[in-house]
Amino acid sequence: MSTKSIRVAGGARQGTGMVLGKFMPPHLGHVFLVEFAREYVKDLTVVVGTLKAEPIPGELRYEWMRELFPDVRVVHLTDENPQYPHEHPQFWDIWRDSLRRVLPVKPDYVFASEGYGAKLAEVLGAEFVPVDIARGAVPVSGTAIRNDPWTHWRYLPRCVRPYFARRVCVFGPESTGKSTLTKRLAEHFETVMVPEYARILLEHKGPDKMELADMTRIARGQVAAEDALVRGANRVIICDTDVLTTTIWSEVFFGECPELIRQEAERRDYDLYLLTDVDVPWVADPVRYLPNERISFLERCENALKSRGRRYVKLSGSWDERFERAKEAVESLLKPGTGT
Repeated sequence: MSTKSIRVAGGARQGTGMVLGKFMPPHLGHVFLVEFAREYVKDLTVVVGTLKAEPIPGELRYEWMRELFPDVRVVHLTDENPQYPHEHPQFWDIWRDSLRRVLPVKPDYVFASEGYGAKLAEVLGAEFVPVDIARGAVPVSGTAIRNDPWTHWRYLPRCVRPYFARRVCVFGPESTGKSTLTKRLAEHFETVMVPEYARILLEHKGPDKMELADMTRIARGQVAAEDALVRGANRVIICDTDVLTTTIWSEVFFGECPELIRQEAERRDYDLYLLTDVDVPWVADPVRYLPNERISFLERCENALKSRGRRYVKLSGSWDERFERAKEAVESLLKPGTGT
């Protein structure tokens, strides 16, 4: 018998329920809590309570919960309420009034993985349903994730991972091993890589047909690929170039760069750039254009990073020497205590 048929036959889902949380960030423990509650009641409301001063923006947490539970009513409570009973003599009255304002109906049940759930249920006139208070099913907390997201990465839903993922850009002139290094690093860290979209577009269109309008297409494609792939990242995502690279190419080829590309290049930053030196042989390729200008292009790249104060490591030497130095630099981003 299917789960659906059991649910219909048993009719166990009854009443209305509420889950309250900060979800800072949402993790698989929260997913279990909400899914438990969803299976327990017919009508569930999840209240995302946030404060302006909290380290992860409240609107972002609200949007994460909406994405995770599109079939559940999710509401955003932004009242600047006290967070602990000792902070205000009317603590529970304040919370009761706030929740009554945002809840569509009085809940029959309050679900929580924290001890406060019992008192909250009492003040709302509901029954308390404890869920995994000992963290036996999902041994994680929001505090643990914020302190060390890398150790607890497996507990992060896909939609939350982009917020914590470290972003590394392999950056530099043509024919300096960027694509090979990107792939090698992604394999070593068992994560995803973002290919160079310029190559994908120009191989399709024809290398000799590049025009200024293609710079916008390249930038949009690079951004779309990164934003799509980062959800599958394992702690870090390795990018073969970025939009800042596109601005440099646009200036070199056309003497100008569309303003939208410049704005996106300034907006998108990376935790680390790996700048590839030109002390390796040139290898001809249909979509490589400047065999005699690699040094000047390298200077443009380095100046672009320096002028923006972006963190970078310059890679020279043999392929293995470059890889080893790059690997060490990426590993330093993933040490415990270096999370967002």
